Amino acid sequence: MAKREQIEQEIKKAAAQGGRLSCAQALAIAHKLEVSPKAVGDAANHLKIKIYACQLGCF
Repeated sequence: MAKREQIEQEIKKAAAQGGRLSCAQALAIAHKLEVSPKAVGDAANHLKIKIYACQLGCF
């Protein structure tokens, strides 16, 4: 499975309830998959999933 697909799959799982992703969840996905937070943010944007409660201004 391509890395982008893995990221999108994790985002969909995390955002299953409410259709949103917290900053902490996004950072955890980045750490788990060993990708940059930007890659997770880009994938979330592609999926039209909002990231909320941003802690560091990364998203």
